[in-house]
Amino acid sequence: MEVRSCAMAAPWFQGASVYQIYPRSFADSDGDGIGDLAGITAHLDHVASLGVDAIWLSPFFPSPQRDFGYDITDYCDVDPAYGTLETFDALVAAAHERGLRVVIDAVFNHTSEEHPWFVASRSSRDDPKADWYVWGDGRDGKPPNNWRSVDFIHSAWTYDEGRGQWFLATFDPCQPDLNWHHPDVRAAMFDVVRFWLDRGVDGFRFDMFGAIMKDGKLRDEAWAPRLSTDFQVVRVTDRSRTNNTEACYQLGRDLRALCIEHRGADEVLLVGECFGALPELARYTEGGDGLTHAFIFDALTFRYRAGWFRGAIDRYEEAFPAPLDPAWVYENHDRSRSISRVGDDLAKARVLATVLCTVRGQPTIYMGQELGMPNTYIPLRDALDVVAQRFSWVPERVSKRLPERLNRDEMRTPMLWDPSSTGGFCPEGITPWLPVNPLVATRNVAVQEEDPTSLLVLYRRLLHLRREHRALRAGRLDLVPGTGDDVLAYVRSDGEERVLVAACFGRGAATVALGGTGTLLVGTDVTAAVAGDVLRLGPNSAALVLLDPAPA
Repeated sequence: MEVRSCAMAAPWFQGASVYQIYPRSFADSDGDGIGDLAGITAHLDHVASLGVDAIWLSPFFPSPQRDFGYDITDYCDVDPAYGTLETFDALVAAAHERGLRVVIDAVFNHTSEEHPWFVASRSSRDDPKADWYVWGDGRDGKPPNNWRSVDFIHSAWTYDEGRGQWFLATFDPCQPDLNWHHPDVRAAMFDVVRFWLDRGVDGFRFDMFGAIMKDGKLRDEAWAPRLSTDFQVVRVTDRSRTNNTEACYQLGRDLRALCIEHRGADEVLLVGECFGALPELARYTEGGDGLTHAFIFDALTFRYRAGWFRGAIDRYEEAFPAPLDPAWVYENHDRSRSISRVGDDLAKARVLATVLCTVRGQPTIYMGQELGMPNTYIPLRDALDVVAQRFSWVPERVSKRLPERLNRDEMRTPMLWDPSSTGGFCPEGITPWLPVNPLVATRNVAVQEEDPTSLLVLYRRLLHLRREHRALRAGRLDLVPGTGDDVLAYVRSDGEERVLVAACFGRGAATVALGGTGTLLVGTDVTAAVAGDVLRLGPNSAALVLLDPAPA
């Protein structure tokens, strides 16, 4: 199938901005120290005021909470800690009333080991669901093959005494992988998609999508040399049998067709958590009949340099030509807060916000990012995170220095609504499930709403400009050459409308030639100014200029 013509009406998700909510940490409506769906509904006005197009909800399904919702026991219900299906319906209705689409997490690679399907599967090799999960016989007492878990350290296989076989658990032994090659599994999971579409959801974010369709013959991965972070040659598997297989690309196309058939229009966002080189990721969306987006995780490890962003934009534009959208993300529930990657420097956070909200594609903003919420240090010995518990042996002096850290709890602490001791997340006197960030006095919604120079106000201004100017949402992007090592500049254009975006990543002032005249739309600090045909920028600052049409 050919890529959709630009002349066709674009679906809502093209160029849309998305706000990620981690329900357990967003807002606690009932005073138990745990965020819930009603708490999200109560704060939708804040989300709508940002100017985003959609919310993405991390898992809220029934779960033993070993991995806080990513270990599911029922795909078609709500965990009592978060509410009920009626609570969810009320949230969707309230979001739609505010013009917000609703995207939910679809954790389709694995279930909880407590899911009734797995309980039946492990009970007997003769059970009707015996092959609903990936099982294999060992080799001389060892796992069936050399597949590794996502941490590259542990085997992906766990031995089950009852069946006398090994089951695949790519992430953690408490999360066995479903066997998507089984037609009954595929049918059951497609019914899950239909169930939530019928409840009004507008899209799905597929967790670990690139790993869903493994090699059905369970063949070994090839070994390949890699350079470690200390530049030592190590041997790891290349994951071609377990990641981005041909069957996985086809699954994306099948899910797209299912959603179009069930909803009646190409209006369902389908974004995959996929890992790999850009050409591998682009294959999920090329042709316009597969996933609508694949997250590009390069930006989760960005370097705060103009050259890094120029290179990234250039690569993304080549891999995802319009109307395909590169999906930009700086931070999420699994990876370090972006402001912590730049030394908690608010000026640099403003530069990052400007780029994120104006590049071509789909920007995703993680709750609290608009406030400059940094990581909240939590010692590994106190971690609730199942991943962190694997690394509890790492000395604290070492874990503190790791740039990405080992504890996802640090990125999942409560949203900060006001300067109270609980940040307004839950009533005072209640202990939240994770500690409140020490910067609660200033990095909260109530305080920043009253400060016209705050990061929150800047995010609102940028996202509203993205809506108001078609060039910023749907226009082409052209990098401006010759701006120097410390300056990134590009022009977004749609017809006669042109907007220049310029950012100075250096410690000195900079100028950018406009090639004409223009009007300053927004600057990240008071140094930004248009003087004739030149934009002036201070250190670590950025600005948008609406360029005047060229003389006839």
